[in-house]
Amino acid sequence: MTTPLFLLRCVQLGLSMGDLDLLTIGLVNDMFTERENDDCNYDSLATQEDFDAF
Repeated sequence: MTTPLFLLRCVQLGLSMGDLDLLTIGLVNDMFTERENDDCNYDSLATQEDFDAF
């Protein structure tokens, strides 16, 4: 990832320069990935029984 791409992602997430003092590059990437996945619709969601069986 280039520096301009990283800064673009920060702007898209609404992060300030002060926020970047507290965040790592990996955390910013994870936040961006999760934001992109917000509109995903999953066919099924796991229930408690699914977690217990796992």
